[in-house]
Amino acid sequence: MPDVLFETQYHPPIAFFAALARADALWLEAHDHYRKQTYRNRCLILTAQGVKPLSVPVIDGNRSEKVLSSLIEIDYRQNWRHQHLHTLQTAYGGTPYFEYYIEYLRDIYQQKPARLFDLNLALLRFYCRCLRLPLPIHLTTHYQPPVTGGGLLPAKELPSSPLDLRDTLSPKHHVLPAGPDRASVPTYGQHFGKDFAPGLSILDLLFMQGPAAGSFLA
Repeated sequence: MPDVLFETQYHPPIAFFAALARADALWLEAHDHYRKQTYRNRCLILTAQGVKPLSVPVIDGNRSEKVLSSLIEIDYRQNWRHQHLHTLQTAYGGTPYFEYYIEYLRDIYQQKPARLFDLNLALLRFYCRCLRLPLPIHLTTHYQPPVTGGGLLPAKELPSSPLDLRDTLSPKHHVLPAGPDRASVPTYGQHFGKDFAPGLSILDLLFMQGPAAGSFLA
């Protein structure tokens, strides 16, 4: 599979990593304008009450869509880090590998990166290590509009011709037709519910499957 181009995402969904497992390299969009209600600042987890979103608040949210995604700052005036960790403890504290991974996540949160882009990048690098995905990660140097109808971006715009998957995954509908579909990730045992809940954060798979999580992406 060619290189892939994604926007940065907060605790990305499993389908994000399923695409990486088939790619030669990852390009991260660093020059687009921020978009609200996307995986850039939120993720979906599974709780006893069903699927729940976790969102990172950003500064000047009302004008955020006029700012580059790579420059969006996190609003630490809100106690969201404690809330997210508490929610993860409540939802996944009884899973087989929660204690194995949660301290690493606490360490990343405690670094308090000023920008959402940097937080997402730190989480991404952590997950790639956990999933044994040693693919190169590059940042774009300028913005290239999507190709009409999707597909590969022209090689003249980037050193390679990456498959453009920007904004193909959405917390509103979990997976859009243009992106990796639900069949790209096999089902696995989840902590709550009788029916399998698709579209969840990679956290759900890691907490349940631990070091074996990467085998569900192939």
